[in-house]
Amino acid sequence: MSNIKTQKSPAERFISAYNQIDHSLRSIYGFKRSISYTDLVRKAVPLNSVVRKYEDELIDYGRLRNSIVHKTNPNYVIAEPHEEVVEDFEQISRLISTPPTALSRVCKREVLVSDSEVIIEDILRLMGETGFKNIPVYKSNIMIGVAVGSEILERLGKCVIEHIDIDEFIKKTPIESVIKRPEESMIYKVMDKNLTIERALNLFFVNRKLQLIIITEHGRLNERPLGVVTVADILDMNAVLENY
Repeated sequence: MSNIKTQKSPAERFISAYNQIDHSLRSIYGFKRSISYTDLVRKAVPLNSVVRKYEDELIDYGRLRNSIVHKTNPNYVIAEPHEEVVEDFEQISRLISTPPTALSRVCKREVLVSDSEVIIEDILRLMGETGFKNIPVYKSNIMIGVAVGSEILERLGKCVIEHIDIDEFIKKTPIESVIKRPEESMIYKVMDKNLTIERALNLFFVNRKLQLIIITEHGRLNERPLGVVTVADILDMNAVLENY
């Protein structure tokens, strides 16, 4: 028996990438089999940052796929695409089908956390010393919110308006009193360790107020963070996708 493996032709690789993209988008978003590939791409644009970025290319390559196979037999090749076109389409296919996780590529593993009873003064000191502006707050091993620098500043502004002694306020008030609960805040979100870079980018895209994504094992509030992704990581995430 021969052990020689037959190398796929450019057309076969192109069709394989096309099929992988078609299958992945239908599986991920539950699109019906009845909709066309072009409609599939259009529907995925608001849901997927990679599809949104490569929308025109994906549609053009879909038309090219129809040009290189026989209309009545999709397995019968009648034309061969250029190698660089195939490589480009394969890269897009990888980004859609097997995107890298944020935890493995760009996630900041050092995460500061605070107990709910820590006073505001100590939180402000910690932010000033470390440069961290968003600190998850835990009570009885459950995350009850995030100490957000801009929200604390807003609260101090109200103290000035209401003629409340700021020094006394920050020395006596626990951070628990000034944070928003997870269900109330649009500034942060908790996700599981399988969060992909594509998904993270899309979360920042659809919610322009989002500043912080906290990653835990299963995306639960009773788990300690494994890492965080911030708005400042968007450029790095795009760079990873460009070179993936």
